[in-house]
Amino acid sequence: MPKPHASHSFQAASLLPLAQKAEPSLLALLRQFVEIESPSHDFTAVNHCVEAVAEAGARLGAKAHRHKSKTSGDVLELRFASRKRGRPLLLLGHLDTVWPIGTLAQMPFRHVQKDGEERICGPGVLDMKSGVAMALTALEMLQQTGLLDRPVTLLLVGDEEVGSQFSRPITERLALESSAVFVLEPGQGLEGAYKTSRKGVGDYTLRIDGVAAHSGLDFTSGHSAIHELAYQIEQIRNFTDLQRGVTVSAGRIRGGSARNVIAAHAEADFDVRVTRSADAVRIDRKFHKLRPRDAQCVLSLEGGVNRPPMERSRGTVAMFRQAATLARELGFALSEAASGGGSDGNFTAALNVPTLDGMGAVGEGAHAAHESVLRRHLAPRTALLAAMIASAER
Repeated sequence: MPKPHASHSFQAASLLPLAQKAEPSLLALLRQFVEIESPSHDFTAVNHCVEAVAEAGARLGAKAHRHKSKTSGDVLELRFASRKRGRPLLLLGHLDTVWPIGTLAQMPFRHVQKDGEERICGPGVLDMKSGVAMALTALEMLQQTGLLDRPVTLLLVGDEEVGSQFSRPITERLALESSAVFVLEPGQGLEGAYKTSRKGVGDYTLRIDGVAAHSGLDFTSGHSAIHELAYQIEQIRNFTDLQRGVTVSAGRIRGGSARNVIAAHAEADFDVRVTRSADAVRIDRKFHKLRPRDAQCVLSLEGGVNRPPMERSRGTVAMFRQAATLARELGFALSEAASGGGSDGNFTAALNVPTLDGMGAVGEGAHAAHESVLRRHLAPRTALLAAMIASAER
């Protein structure tokens, strides 16, 4: 298991003035990325952002490889070499956002004052184009100071917000080649905690086929798919176990054709969150054990847990403790947190590769109209990211 260096040959505090000096160029880079709108389902738009980041990486001497996709935005792999060899460190992030083309007209990139804080706003600014700009800035700082003495791979995918189906095998392969994974997603809350665990995420669709009939003229011949679905939803609601960190909720239901027709079809989509891998298996079994109450109705199920939980491991905790030590040297306190949401770090952690998440910017409003980054955290967090890269075990 990789461990952070017990000591490092540099003073982490020396990186803070470098990050402060680099902040204007970081902000210019961030603005460039945010103003290239890149919704997940618009592959051309995502690829425009891929091209911009590839150009930024090329200016730093990175060797780029673009994994082209026909089903999503492309995946960009930037390799930063060093004089010293060894297993690379993987920096992981994404370039797609949840915001459709045209959002910039209502949510332009801008600096605002709120609650005494300078905030940087715009679609995707927090989740997670700031993390990408921070990573490139941190790597440039290390190059300039001669502290980039190990290979680093920056992997940026184009389909994270829609499940990472194309990018997942690429992420897993590179993770297995790496000593550790740093995930550039935003920190947790306004304190910016690093994330040492995340819930696994699943989605299921339950479909019911019943028997249609006129609800007034032939009521007894009908077998309602809607009534059956209502019964099944109540059974599934009981899958939730808050003490174990397991939640299951029906997020969307559809069914029926008309008010006076006993429904022949109905379906519901369910969101599943689990803290432990064993619970993912248990929930899956429960879904597959569902049986119709009405024997004339037929149940069919699709889906599963598509992001395994990122469980808190010894390797991740060791890296967090190193980060907390470096943060103190930089003049601020760093805490750890568990997240109910998933990231691509879930995939790498499930492979037993030490993974530390939430190493990007601090802010609020991801996926919301008030999405923003707190500017005062940018330089310290970039300095911390640089220090972590420089001190990570090979």
